Amino acid sequence: MREKLITLTFKRALLIVGVSIIALGACKSKKKAVQPEPEPAPVERVEETPPPPPPAPSAEEVAVEKLESAFNTVAGSSSPSMANQSIEQTLAMFSNQDTPVLIVIHEENGIKDYDEPTTIRKYLEYLKDTKKNLNFISDIRLDANGKVSELELRRK
Repeated sequence: MREKLITLTFKRALLIVGVSIIALGACKSKKKAVQPEPEPAPVERVEETPPPPPPAPSAEEVAVEKLESAFNTVAGSSSPSMANQSIEQTLAMFSNQDTPVLIVIHEENGIKDYDEPTTIRKYLEYLKDTKKNLNFISDIRLDANGKVSELELRRK
């Protein structure tokens, strides 16, 4: 009986050792042999040309920006004397103080209906009195000297 016990214990020990070896063998990482990576192919350097600078704004675009600012200044003036000073500065941008200002009230199929024509001086006085600039510049014409000779406005 003692021999059976030893044999049984020995078989169990072998079994435990065998299972342990298999378990340890299975836990090892399956890393492949590290192979050196091939050197990357040389990259051709293409010199990128910088994008062209944005085109300079035209004289009309510059005039529109200045006039929009001037109109807002006149409309937003806190006192009549400041508004009058802004009006005089703005009138210097026009060929004369009787430059026509046309306000489009309706357009359909390319045909425009205008409000009663006015002059730039009257329009600036209107801005001063109402303290509201409800129009934006839709068309502008400059004379040979770069001064505004005609102005067309639309409702915002």
